Amino acid sequence: MSSAIQTADLDWQMIDGIDIPVSKQFGDVYFSKDNGLLETRHVFLQGNDLDTRLAALQDFEYFSVGETGFGTGLNILALWQLWQQVRPDNHSHLHAISVEKFPLSKPDLIRALNVWPELQPLAQQLITQYPEPIAGCHRLNFPEERFSIDLWLGDAHDVFPGMAKTTTVNAWFLDGFAPSCNPDMWEENVLKNIVRLSDIGTTFSSFSVAGVLKRGLREHGITITRPRGFAHKREMLKAFWLAPESTELDEKKNPVTRTRPKQRQIAIIGAGIAGLSNAWAFAQRGHQVRIYEKSAPLSGGSGNPLALLNPKLSPIGQSAEHLMTLSWLYALNHYQNFAAYRPLQIYQSILKNLDESIELAQGYPAQVLSAVDSTNQQLDSEYPSLLLKQAGAVSPHQLRDQILAHPRIELIQADIHNIEASSDCVQLYTDQNTCVTADHVVICAARESMQLQQDYPDLRAIRGQVSWLKNTVQKMPLDTAYSYGGYCMQLDAEQMIMGASFYPGRDDTEVHSEDHVHNYELIHSVFPSFAETLPPISEWQGRAAVRAQTKDFFPVIGAVHEDQQIYSCTGLGSKGFLYAPLCSEIIAAMVLKEACPIPSSLLDKIHAARFIRRVKAKQKPKKPYYQAKTDSKS
Repeated sequence: MSSAIQTADLDWQMIDGIDIPVSKQFGDVYFSKDNGLLETRHVFLQGNDLDTRLAALQDFEYFSVGETGFGTGLNILALWQLWQQVRPDNHSHLHAISVEKFPLSKPDLIRALNVWPELQPLAQQLITQYPEPIAGCHRLNFPEERFSIDLWLGDAHDVFPGMAKTTTVNAWFLDGFAPSCNPDMWEENVLKNIVRLSDIGTTFSSFSVAGVLKRGLREHGITITRPRGFAHKREMLKAFWLAPESTELDEKKNPVTRTRPKQRQIAIIGAGIAGLSNAWAFAQRGHQVRIYEKSAPLSGGSGNPLALLNPKLSPIGQSAEHLMTLSWLYALNHYQNFAAYRPLQIYQSILKNLDESIELAQGYPAQVLSAVDSTNQQLDSEYPSLLLKQAGAVSPHQLRDQILAHPRIELIQADIHNIEASSDCVQLYTDQNTCVTADHVVICAARESMQLQQDYPDLRAIRGQVSWLKNTVQKMPLDTAYSYGGYCMQLDAEQMIMGASFYPGRDDTEVHSEDHVHNYELIHSVFPSFAETLPPISEWQGRAAVRAQTKDFFPVIGAVHEDQQIYSCTGLGSKGFLYAPLCSEIIAAMVLKEACPIPSSLLDKIHAARFIRRVKAKQKPKKPYYQAKTDSKS
């Protein structure tokens, strides 16, 4: 069970001109007083033979490194620096996975990393994306570097058991404060799950040779050696998971059988925000993508003039397993890469449950969320608000143009009416009876997805209409939006946009004046004086569209049938622009066998196969969806 994250409580010691952080919680230093960077290179980089292993990566090969304590980020930055020095000139990718219970505040992180001038170019990139202290997985992407980080904030005892095994961790940095200072980190529960996430060929290294660590690894059949440690330390730990028939600590004599990596041909059906986001995720990884759209991109529910990233946040203690909260955290980083993004703040009107809302705000960092009374907002209202200080808006058509300009993304106008999976590819048949093939297919066709695959979950239609109009009397700042059951914000310098009507079970898309009336009455109920300054409804413009939503309100992510290379990313409802970036990363993890950025408990809730599993619940139990093809023999 997750809880609110506390940042590290530090003392600072100046030793030989080096400013060294010391944890008050554990009474230990964050890095060696001799030379933390040299120790990292000796223990973790050389201890896992990473210089030779990384240099040998094949085209499109994926390599992951796990770490038990992020701390100042020194190990990860040293790994990143090594990657820059030895990485092959191909599409291989390095991914780091790290866990931290007490993350440093951003000012403390900056101070700690100032010790290492040679790492500053990388440190600045890390600091730019360094997350707020909110529990859960924070994915940091550096696509130009072919490097990424999953920083899981939370207790290792909760985080490691909850990680979905969609890939194998290739090397481990068993780091953290000394076992005498922090014994919980080195307990069996943590080691057992570290091994669960590993496989034959995985290596391990640590500055510690404590008995609890050696025994824990040996109990799982992992071979331990104790080479010389760094500086004055007599020894360190170096371990290797050998194949059962091997006794040699030589990777060349102990090969691990893996599927040869290659560039994939990805077919995506539908060019709404789900299809565009999935296309971007695969193309950024170097794969070839074809989007098949029967009419025009953004012709469905994603085609409004402006999209607001307006999450309903969970209580802080539930953030690590709350899809909307995790999606919001990822979306803010993701959309900053596009000119279509506008950062802003949102006043979320508190229409009921005032005490609960205030308690919710108190759980989050003050720089993220706070409660404000009715007098501290630009629009007059009798209702207080939650002020979400980190939010944004996206211009869908501008985003579409940038994504479709990617050299590895091709848009094809075609109506796909049938999909068939064979042993080595997927075949797509168009309405003209032509057949195209792909390695994998991702269905992003909203309600039409139900026509493309057997046993597809039922998606209900929800009609919604937005309105936009000139507001010449009172304009809102471009960096502010209001949420009140509906929402309003400036569309541009002259016009505002508001919405949206909500009609489950309707799939008509004509613009109706009664929907404009609905949007007016909604804003008038909360901001009456502002609403009365708006021009008459006869001067308003609008757009109606249909969203697709499941019965349990979770999206449909992954393969409906586990033995096929046909995946789904639909059912995003009214939160398509919020959900799509993170859901696309999840799809990429499933297709390409990469690390998954959400816990297994949440993955089960959104997995496309969940509806079939409910029907067959009385049959013999199966493994979780995400482990079907990745479990090791352990």
